[in-house]
Order: sequence, then structure tokens, then C-alpha cells
Amino acid sequence: MERHRIAILVRDGVLAMELGIVHRVFGEARDEQGRALYDVLTCAPRAGTVRTDGDFTVEVDHGPELLAEASTVIVAATDHDVADTAAFEDSGLADALRRIRPGTRLASICTAAFVLASAGLLDGRRVTTHWAQVEAFRERYPAVSVRSDVLYTDDGEVLTSAGVASVTDMCLHMVQADHGIAVGTAVARRVVTPPHRGADEAQFIQRPVAEPGIAGTARARRWALEHLDTVITLRDLAEREEVSTRTLTRRFREETGTSPTQWLLARRLDRARELLETTDLGVDAIAARCGFGSAAAMRLHMRTILRVSPSTYRQAFQLLQSDGPHN
Repeated sequence: MERHRIAILVRDGVLAMELGIVHRVFGEARDEQGRALYDVLTCAPRAGTVRTDGDFTVEVDHGPELLAEASTVIVAATDHDVADTAAFEDSGLADALRRIRPGTRLASICTAAFVLASAGLLDGRRVTTHWAQVEAFRERYPAVSVRSDVLYTDDGEVLTSAGVASVTDMCLHMVQADHGIAVGTAVARRVVTPPHRGADEAQFIQRPVAEPGIAGTARARRWALEHLDTVITLRDLAEREEVSTRTLTRRFREETGTSPTQWLLARRLDRARELLETTDLGVDAIAARCGFGSAAAMRLHMRTILRVSPSTYRQAFQLLQSDGPHN
């Protein structure tokens, strides 16, 4: 079996944690026989010692020639992508990017989107980068549509991620796109991370914990979790906090990064996933316990948001019961 080759391009000042995440996620992807599905290799514009953002270096054996052999190229972020406006002028980096074959899937991590944009590879595309650098990116590259409110973007052959935690989400998304929900879910379980965070979840929230003296939405959320099997309206939630629906909606966005309706749907899906994993209940019974109203509605939401049917999701976890971790 020919494995999908992934080349990770690193440069001086590479963010070591993000580099490690890529190797870990794709390295854990295996078929039913336990065989690795990806060949993950690291390269640099010039092979040799590369400084990281920590107090250590990494020794990179491969040079830019590896990029011409890869099916996916992931450009890792560095600690100077934004400040060093002349980074792309480095002849080694420019030469490395020119070696990427047409049709190769290309992805950037965090501020490495600045590098791809400098090379003209993001013009006309929808991308993201770290939320703190979005305005700088927008000013520097007006031909690129950049968003600050998503974890990652998938624009066909080009993907971009927002930063540390979202690298995991983007990589899991690629694994699932390549090999399906069962493999993606198995990888998520092995690296102990949720397999279901969608690209459109917020990068950050304004006020995750209510500030002293400021009322929050904790009571409404707690009540909702205890009554997921019922119809819950925005007015029901607002009454728990004794505020207007408009105020509740504003506070919800400040504290959770999403609307009450979206938050409630996500919690219903969480409960459905839990019941699919841990019980033998039928889809009709699970839909009723989670407040979807019907099995058809639950199937629709799972297919739309999780991109999987309830039966396929359950089968994926049955497969995991006999699949141990690969450490």
C-alpha cells in the first residue's frame, strides 16, 4: 500500500508544539490492519539544524527537494512570520515553495498564512490565521479573504488554521476527508481530543468566566443541560436569568462565542454522541432523549455538522473497542 506523503516545511524559529501536533495526529492514522496511512516527513529550505521557539533546536534531514514528492505540504509557523516582512525574500524559502507540484494539497499553520500569501498562493481564497494578526494580514494582503472567527478553513486544495489547538482540528479534518469518520475518530481518541469541532467554531470568546458583578448565563446553561429532552426556547433560557432574550443572546455570545441556539444544538449532539457510544438505544430513543424531536432531525444535524450518520458513528466506536493506542 502506497502511503500518502506529508511534508512539513519548517524554518528558523518554528513553533515546536505545532510541529509536534502534525506528526502526532497523522502518525496515529492507521487502517483496520494497524498499518500507518501517512508518511510524515520534515524538511527545511536548507537541511540541517533549525532553531525552534524554545531553548532547543531540531535537526532536519531533508531539504526542499522533499516538497516535490509530497501529496500534502504543511507550512509550519515561526516566531517571526508577522514581524519579519522580508521573510519571503529569503531565496531558500522562495525556492522551496516553487518546488511544490501543481495539485498538491497545501496547508498553513497559524501565521504561516503570511508566507503563503506572500507567495501569491492565497489570492482570492478564504483563509484564517491567528486572530491577533488578522488586521495586519488584511492590510498586507487585500486580495485574500481572511476570517478571525473560525478555527480553520478548507478552500479546496488550500487549508489554513488559526493556531495551536486548531492545528489538531485541521489535521483531523484532513484525516477524515482522506479516510473517513472511523479513522478520524480513532485518531482523536488516541490523542485524547474531541473529534467533532467544526471549522466554524470561534477562535476565542470574549468573557469565558463572568466578571465580578456581571450576571452571566450559567444558570440558563445548567438548566438547559438538565432538560435536553424537552423543547427549549430562547424565552425559557432568558427567564432562568431574568433578562430579556436580547440580553441573554448578547451574554451568550460573550461567554460561549456562539448563539444560544447554536450552543443548544451542540449540547444535544454531544448527548447523542455519548448515547451512541455507551448504549444500545435505537436512534428514535436517542433522538427523543436529546430533544431532537425525531430521528430524521437528529440524522440531518449529524450529517450536516458531524458529517456522519448515527449508525456510522456508532460503528466507528465499536471498531475502537478492539483498537488500542499506538504510543
